[in-house]
Amino acid sequence: MDNNNELKKFSTAQFLNFCLGFFGLQFAWQMRIILSGPVTESLGASPFLYGLIWLAGPFTGMVVQPIVGALSDKTVSPFGRRRPYLLGGAIIASLALWLFPNSGSIADCIQVHTGVSLSPLTGLLIAAIMIWIIDACINIAQGPYRALIPDVVPQEQHSLANSYISLAIGLGSVVAAATAPFLKWAFHYQMSIPSQFIMAALAFTLAMLWTCITIKEKSSKKEDGISAEKSADIPFFQSLKEFFLLSPEVGKICWMQFFTWIGTMCMMIFFTQFAVHTVFGVPSMTGVSQEVQNRFMEAQLNGTNFSSVCFAIFNLVCFLVAIPIGILSAKYGNKKVHVISILSMVAAFVVMGLCHNLFVVAAMMGLAGIGWASICALPFAMLSQYIKKGTEGSVMGIFNIFIAGPQVFVCTLVAWFISKCDFAVGENLLNHHWEYSFFIGAITLLLAAMVATKVKEIGKN
Repeated sequence: MDNNNELKKFSTAQFLNFCLGFFGLQFAWQMRIILSGPVTESLGASPFLYGLIWLAGPFTGMVVQPIVGALSDKTVSPFGRRRPYLLGGAIIASLALWLFPNSGSIADCIQVHTGVSLSPLTGLLIAAIMIWIIDACINIAQGPYRALIPDVVPQEQHSLANSYISLAIGLGSVVAAATAPFLKWAFHYQMSIPSQFIMAALAFTLAMLWTCITIKEKSSKKEDGISAEKSADIPFFQSLKEFFLLSPEVGKICWMQFFTWIGTMCMMIFFTQFAVHTVFGVPSMTGVSQEVQNRFMEAQLNGTNFSSVCFAIFNLVCFLVAIPIGILSAKYGNKKVHVISILSMVAAFVVMGLCHNLFVVAAMMGLAGIGWASICALPFAMLSQYIKKGTEGSVMGIFNIFIAGPQVFVCTLVAWFISKCDFAVGENLLNHHWEYSFFIGAITLLLAAMVATKVKEIGKN
């Protein structure tokens, strides 16, 4: 018996309620994206060390999501299959979000109370650990959340459901990014970095708690003749083999994701540093004296606020076009809409790399938001056509490898490349060509668009 036939169509109100938890998840993730650079740089992180710290995301994504996805497929509890992971991940991540910006103070307290002389980089080590915990817990929640869609939403509404997730990603990111700049503009109040992380922690926990209370899961004991318990017990490499045997198109979708996420993370990881150091001309703060840091403090703060505004624009556009993209993809096919959206992101990256004018950069971030809305929704909709019932969590977990894996390339090779591309800015100070990340991102996104044109969709070719 096909459980999918028992699923009732979602109304607009139900979709909005369904995606609220992802709003909180993205709120926390956006805060981590925007502010992790200034926090870690102040603790002594060079561009290359900063990239290595960002390895937390891909490594936890490649390890945690497949494991948690498989576990959630076979979990049978009074709270459902997915909800224990959603709420558990949110609570632990929120604790780490609170501790992260206070890493330097924590290191100082340890040194004072133990009397042990610690390395100057101890605060950076604590910050790195907190980032790893944050990223791991976001992955713990994210995979099962995506797997909820085929659990509770009818097949014909999967593209629309993923578009609502994209809408939540855009809105959560807009609110997270715009709050501090808005408070400064409207009330002349500069929200501190620790306060912004506390705000993110509350948003993540409360939004995910609401989702866990209001979303009711279907029984997970038997689906389409395959036991969820049995599917989750399949060894990883066997699961990986079966994943690619779903269809020849699955491999193409994975390659598309691979190149897409190299390009996307070139912007996500390095944009704040680009805004601070390239757009606002702040030299590298790594290893400089406190006097130099104080001299450039205002410019660094302005660059960070500008980055927040740009991310707000980027995600506002994502929010505005998320539902239209879902509607257009239902009419014309996921592939066509996705290719056009990615190409808009390519154009935006090239222009930002060449022109560092504030208004141009902000406008191009808005254009890139079209591609981001598509990336957050349509690849998952394309893949969902090939998912067998009872294996949703495992498939989404394995698929995440092709999102997380490319980030290793960005966190290591791209970060190393930028660290080598330095130049003198006077007074024995250095800066780096952060804009180079956009050129690398544009090339890989163009490759992703080329691969996407080769994907054959069910009922659209």
